[in-house]
Formats: sequence, structure tokens, C-alpha cells
Amino acid sequence: MSDKPKKQPIDNTEFDQQIADLTDALQRERADAVNMRRRHDEQLASVRTSVKATVVKDLLPVIDNFDRALKHVPADLKDNDYVKGVQGVVKQFEKTLADMGVEKIKTAGEPFDPHLHEAVAMEEGEGDEEIVSEELQSGYKIGDTVIRHAMVRVTTK
Repeated sequence: MSDKPKKQPIDNTEFDQQIADLTDALQRERADAVNMRRRHDEQLASVRTSVKATVVKDLLPVIDNFDRALKHVPADLKDNDYVKGVQGVVKQFEKTLADMGVEKIKTAGEPFDPHLHEAVAMEEGEGDEEIVSEELQSGYKIGDTVIRHAMVRVTTK
């Protein structure tokens, strides 16, 4: 017979419970980290959109003045190289805005939407549906964020 004492069986339930508790805690920490990263990314995107909107809003009067100038070009100067150069600058502005995610709000012929349009004149028509009949000043948006409402004339049809 041997003098060695017999080993007592180890109770694993306590260790298993500790492992389960630590695993749950780790999974919660990982989920918290993922959520924090997601919130940070959303906030960063929101700040970027806000900064873009601010810059574009400051540039809109310049764009408006270019548009006004091009609407009043005399017929005999339509093919003038200077006028074509100004038209090229306007197209470059529009492309840069589009590359930034800025888009013009659709107006003429569209249903009136108070979230996008600002009605400055209303003409009574035959129906109940309010339709934009004329754009008086362009509006712009980035995604769903309106930078400036389009000023429009509305007619009921």
C-alpha cells in the first residue's frame, strides 16, 4: 500500500462560473468599445457635414451672383470667350459642390415641400395640389441636411 494520500476530485463548477462571468464581462466591454467607435464615427461625420454646410453657405452668395450675371448676358455676347470662361467657372463650382456631396434642391414642376422650399409667392389655381412653378433662388442640401431652402413661387393645380 502506498502512503500517498488520495487526491480529492476538483469541483469545477466554481471555476466554470468565474470563466462564464469573465467571458460575459469581456463581451460587454467589446460591445461598449464597438458602440463607442460607432458613435464617434457618427459624430465625426456630423461635424464634417456641418463644416461643409457652413463653408457652402458662405459661398452661396458668390454662386448666386454668377448665376444672375449669366442670366443677363446680352444675346450678342453669348458666344464671347469671356462669357464662356465665366460659364466654365460656374460649372467648376457646381462640380466641386457635387464632389462634396452638395446637391441643388429640385424646384420647378416638383410638389411643394416646406422642408426643402420656401414659398415667397402663391398663385391660386384649379386644384388642391401645390406645385412649384418658378425658382427664385436656388436651394442646396447635403444628404438630408438643408443648407438653404429654395425660394420658390407656388401654384395650386
